[in-house]
Amino acid sequence: MSYINVNHLTFYYDGSVENIFEDVSFRLDTDWKLGFIARNGRGKTTFLNLLMGKYEYRGSISAEEAFHYFPFAVKDMSKNAVDILEDMHPDYEFWKVCRELSLLQVSEEVLFRPFSTLSNGERTKVMLAVLFSMDNSFFLLDEPTNHLDAAARELLREYLKSKKGFILVSHDRDLLDACTDHVLVINKTNIEVCKGNFSTWWENKKRQDAYEASEQARLRKDIHRLKDAAAQAKTWAEEVESTKIGKRSEKYEWCKDSRAYIGEKSRRMQQRRKNLEHRQEKEIAEKEGLLKNLETAEDLKLFPLRHYKQVLVEAKELRIVYDTKKLPALSFTVENGERIVLRGKNGCGKTSLIKAILQELAEKDGKVSETEQQLCYEGTLQLASGLTVSYVSQETRFLRGSLQHFIEKRGLEGALFLAILRKLDFSRTQFEKNMEDYSEGQKKKVLLAASLCERAHLYIWDEPLNFIDVFSRIQLEELILKWKPTLLFVEHDKAFVDKVASKVIEYKEE
Repeated sequence: MSYINVNHLTFYYDGSVENIFEDVSFRLDTDWKLGFIARNGRGKTTFLNLLMGKYEYRGSISAEEAFHYFPFAVKDMSKNAVDILEDMHPDYEFWKVCRELSLLQVSEEVLFRPFSTLSNGERTKVMLAVLFSMDNSFFLLDEPTNHLDAAARELLREYLKSKKGFILVSHDRDLLDACTDHVLVINKTNIEVCKGNFSTWWENKKRQDAYEASEQARLRKDIHRLKDAAAQAKTWAEEVESTKIGKRSEKYEWCKDSRAYIGEKSRRMQQRRKNLEHRQEKEIAEKEGLLKNLETAEDLKLFPLRHYKQVLVEAKELRIVYDTKKLPALSFTVENGERIVLRGKNGCGKTSLIKAILQELAEKDGKVSETEQQLCYEGTLQLASGLTVSYVSQETRFLRGSLQHFIEKRGLEGALFLAILRKLDFSRTQFEKNMEDYSEGQKKKVLLAASLCERAHLYIWDEPLNFIDVFSRIQLEELILKWKPTLLFVEHDKAFVDKVASKVIEYKEE
């Protein structure tokens, strides 16, 4: 049995206002299956990079095992996968990689194809296969399910259940429940390690938060009482002090040592006041400290429009056509109030279908760009006239520059947009940064907040939860169930889909 020991870890980025980690200490067993949970921007990926030795820090991190990180960067995508593995991990053993690929239900022939030709799922499985083929290693898995379809996630879940010795950064609640036996959590003021899976931690967290919330009123009342008592003691001390001189001192003139008497009385009163203040300050600090890890997730609001027509989108035998292939045909309708999830394997055409709807809408509005490549399709696609759509894309790479520039470009109501970001756990200091410096989860929240600002008949969200933390996922679930927008979305988080979807459109292979 071996351990990862973290002692008095303190780290901050150059130019940052506050420490990311401050005097953090804990110990991890290298046989554990650790789920890593935190709000976006709290430092999950930063901590993994600290374990990898990429940044300088104060304190110490020690471990007997070597750390290996997923996903590793691929510089030349044109190379065959096997050559990339050779470059990244020269000491890998081919037969062990093939063994892991077999467990992941992938043929070893993918190793002899250019990495650029592999699907997202194949790339993920190749990377995981080479990592788990290594002995005496501890694995740092940073969001391995992003862009994976439901079937690939289920396979990954079964694969990781058979492994041990890893930290898994994920916001997929089903995955965390199935694959982990401990959780590592970054709270507002500390890092904690808990035994059990996500659901075990979440139930304990809800109980703890409920207790702290119920204590809030009492603690604030106690704090107010202590501050009032300190103010009263100060008033008394000042009144005694004022009797040394002036008219108020006349009543002590019968005593020849009156000034000495009053002075001693004042000194004692002042000392009593100081002692009382010290005790009260300590008690106030202790009471205020009890509430610092209470996670609050404010309700989000949405004001969807309702179209006068019941059917907003109708497709009949709609088939996206590329130069070399045709995607499966699909027939469906999107009606007012429906929350429809598009489901199917990676590459089946879900995102292409969304782009076809957006393209048809742009053509109706006369906003088609001549520079953009137009999708071709067979069949019919009809949209209700006057349809307003709010869209959240998979991609966030285009987000650059300031939030103010983004607000102006999208024509958003600035105060509302920033208020929504605050409810999604953005700090005010984040508002001053350029968006390229945001974490992937924070970038996705920018796009979601923009959509929530927009009044639309139809909301189209393409994998909106990639990189989004658990707390915000639950906020979005509650938002959708409360405001019931007409929603067409692609998402592979089973817990989220089961909660919010009222209808499933299944892409099936022909």
